[in-house]
Amino acid sequence: MTNPQELAQAFSEMFGAQPRIFRAPGRVNLIGEHTDYNEGFVMPAAIDYFSFVAIAPREDRTITARSDNFPETAELNLDRPMKGRKHWSDYPLGVAVKLEEAGHRLKGADLLIHGDVPIGSGLSSSAAIEVSTALALLDNAGLSIDRLDLAKICQKAENEYVGIRSGIMDQFIACFGKKDTAVMLDCRSLESTPLPLPEDVKLVACNTMVKHQLASSEYNARREECEEGVRILSKHLPNIKSLRDVSIAELGRFGSDLSDVVYRRCRHVITENDRVLRAATALRNGEVSRFGKLMAQSHQSLRDDYEVSCKELDLMVEFANETPDCIGARMTGGGFGGATINLVNSSKVDEFTVHVAKRYADATKIQPEIYVCSAADGADRVLVKDRLPFPACCIRLRP
Repeated sequence: MTNPQELAQAFSEMFGAQPRIFRAPGRVNLIGEHTDYNEGFVMPAAIDYFSFVAIAPREDRTITARSDNFPETAELNLDRPMKGRKHWSDYPLGVAVKLEEAGHRLKGADLLIHGDVPIGSGLSSSAAIEVSTALALLDNAGLSIDRLDLAKICQKAENEYVGIRSGIMDQFIACFGKKDTAVMLDCRSLESTPLPLPEDVKLVACNTMVKHQLASSEYNARREECEEGVRILSKHLPNIKSLRDVSIAELGRFGSDLSDVVYRRCRHVITENDRVLRAATALRNGEVSRFGKLMAQSHQSLRDDYEVSCKELDLMVEFANETPDCIGARMTGGGFGGATINLVNSSKVDEFTVHVAKRYADATKIQPEIYVCSAADGADRVLVKDRLPFPACCIRLRP
């Protein structure tokens, strides 16, 4: 499939109704990794790869969900909600459960989900599904909601229903992304600052095509390690609420009480927050090369202190840095596989992608996927008459 009309046609053939269609973008995070759940600073950009949800009402209080990526049809009775079951449908159905718990009475609906945000790539397909589903379910019930509240409910669905203790960044940028713009987000106050991206730079995401099994459990473990650091440091710094409140000097002064592992986790978060602030200044001042150096420091910290990189991500960054027109490269997302984000001179994108793809395939025997992205607007409804082509992938419904 290549456009919303074809998604609508597939829905009509499957469910016998004409749907409304909603979409939400994936994201890259330029800098500020694993800081959002520590009430720190991040700098994501929504990208022009989307998850789409087609929806039509039912007469009962049942939500049925299908995805072109999976063969099963999932169901949820809104009057007898079930718990998450470690299944792809936990993302859309968890949103329905949490909307109901927040007092938004939904109506039954049929859903058909199509995503061109690659699953497991570190580009936040999960938040894109959550936010597009939330918009669709609320519209189906004739309800409206503040976008910030919507982002918080979608985060709660991922935290409590799916069981991944992520921060607010992904859902926030899916709701509030701006075309041609990165957003610096204060994850404590939820105040955001738009930062226009240079016109002569492209965002290039390089998917390693690997996702190691320990990703979800280690993600939660990192959060627990940060919380342990706060508990111990608060004996000396009683006013701190998170690692956001700790300076590198204070960590050096009081960090002897921490284990080596927890000390390094804390050091990453504290220095990463500082890097985000300095990166924002560099972007405002047009110092793109300085921004790229901060990206390199971020990757090193994620690799060595936070230990969420892996061989494939490190190789992808190494090969990107071999090209003279790569301004900056680092892993993006939770880690243990997924993608890197690269700032590349627009005129040299083709040379960059050919070089990185060949070097990575030769080294790993894995063919990567590379996505040349532009910063995009946040979630919205797609009018079926609008011909908005999907990227190269197509919808193929499994039997």
